[in-house]
Amino acid sequence: MTARRVLVTGGVRSGKSRHAEGLFEPDEPVVYVAPGPSPDGDPEWAERVSVHRARRPSAWSTVETTDVAAAVRDHPGPLLLDCLGTWVTAVLDELDAWEAPRDVWSDEVDARVEDLAAAWSDAPGVVVAVTNEVGMGVVPAHRSGRVFRDVLGTVNQRVAAASDEVALVVAGRVLHL
Repeated sequence: MTARRVLVTGGVRSGKSRHAEGLFEPDEPVVYVAPGPSPDGDPEWAERVSVHRARRPSAWSTVETTDVAAAVRDHPGPLLLDCLGTWVTAVLDELDAWEAPRDVWSDEVDARVEDLAAAWSDAPGVVVAVTNEVGMGVVPAHRSGRVFRDVLGTVNQRVAAASDEVALVVAGRVLHL
């Protein structure tokens, strides 16, 4: 298996997940890594998760974890990580970072980002990650939005630097960067 690391970015509902899923053959045994928060208690989030699950081929298996670096190391490919934005949300939740001073949580976030970037860079097979592009909008009015934007922007840069390909999906159209 040849190593190939692909980052697929774009806005919300741009078609990035569908594009990323299409990079694999339907009967290929892909490991789908779902690093987001649990849908428990949130019917709208549960519906989104349900739609994603129903779309996956039966040959795919799912790993739900926030330890994405370990998932990449443990499953050398083919692997689809969807999505880095939900991972950042889960990590910031876990560290109670939304309103806490940055110096309380930033070292731990930085360590996790570096661990993911190293695992991604070393992945021996085909790995694809989906992420949200947050750098094209206005500065969020609330601190939590700025924290999320800043952390995800850093994650996207680190994973993109360790990727062989980066694709930007806009309105269902794919631009290779």
